[in-house]
Amino acid sequence: MGKQEDHRSKDGEVAVEGGPVMDWQLEPGVASKLYDVFTVAGLRVDAIEPGRALICSFTVPTRLTDGSKRMHGGALASLVDLVGSAVFFAGGSPTTGVSLEITISYLNAARANEEIEIDARVLGIGETTGCVTVEVRKKGTGEVIAHGRHTKYLAVSSKL
Repeated sequence: MGKQEDHRSKDGEVAVEGGPVMDWQLEPGVASKLYDVFTVAGLRVDAIEPGRALICSFTVPTRLTDGSKRMHGGALASLVDLVGSAVFFAGGSPTTGVSLEITISYLNAARANEEIEIDARVLGIGETTGCVTVEVRKKGTGEVIAHGRHTKYLAVSSKL
């Protein structure tokens, strides 16, 4: 691999195709959280239904799109994972657990600057496992972009 050039503007932003991105100033120990912050910055919680549901909205930033300005599948999978994990708290679980299985059916594409809605609902929470469903829709039309299902191991103490 060749050496990467630093293309910083006078204001400290890094220039990349499609425009500047944020110049990350990280404190020690924060680097492990960079991916989550990069993915979900701008996520808004619209509603929480205790015991079962979490609805969020998100405007797709250019940083999470591919060359054709469609939201990258990996970024969408991260939203399904993170919002799907968070809904376990609404369902009464004291922990978000560890993923056992996550499946996502990609049905359509969201584009840069399009607003989407992430609707996560608890299917069931048992003594050690739980399962949620996550639907991602275009907020303006309600058209389904992706449907996910997330199963997690929720035991608070474990030797795993």
